[in-house]
Amino acid sequence: MNVNRVILVGRLTRDPDVRTTQSGQTVATIGMATNHRWVDKTGQKQEKSEFHTVVLWGRLAEVAGQYLAKGMEAFFEGRLQTRSFVGKDGVERKTTEIVGESMQIGSRPQGGGQGGYAPRQGARPAAPAAGPRTSVPSHPGAFKPEPVEEEIPTINLDDEKEEVRIEDVPF
Repeated sequence: MNVNRVILVGRLTRDPDVRTTQSGQTVATIGMATNHRWVDKTGQKQEKSEFHTVVLWGRLAEVAGQYLAKGMEAFFEGRLQTRSFVGKDGVERKTTEIVGESMQIGSRPQGGGQGGYAPRQGARPAAPAAGPRTSVPSHPGAFKPEPVEEEIPTINLDDEKEEVRIEDVPF
């Protein structure tokens, strides 16, 4: 049996970089940091940060570009993928990224709390979902219904006060 599954919960190190490929597919590249905390043999608290690149495609990339911002908490689940490329200096390089397949948005930076997410300032609007949800009259001055808001699941790392104990894990 083979398993390639990654789960990351951390904070964004920069705003998502959303672009469109030549074939018209939307892709978002997200920088993320996760922290590992432990107590060493001398009783001193230690912390180490790891930095990750998460790549999202399609509608998930559009939502990330619209709602995520630097400093926000986020949960990503996906798979590891290593690819090769030639750098500007002509040297072949390899990079390992997480190809995200699901996402949950956490709390805003600076303790902004949960819920009530509005699109980031300057975020480009997401493409309409397949199929009309409401009919909009096309003549000028017509009533335009408010857009249907999606329910986006959230997490909050700030609520985690204690370390996870192995005895609490159900499997």
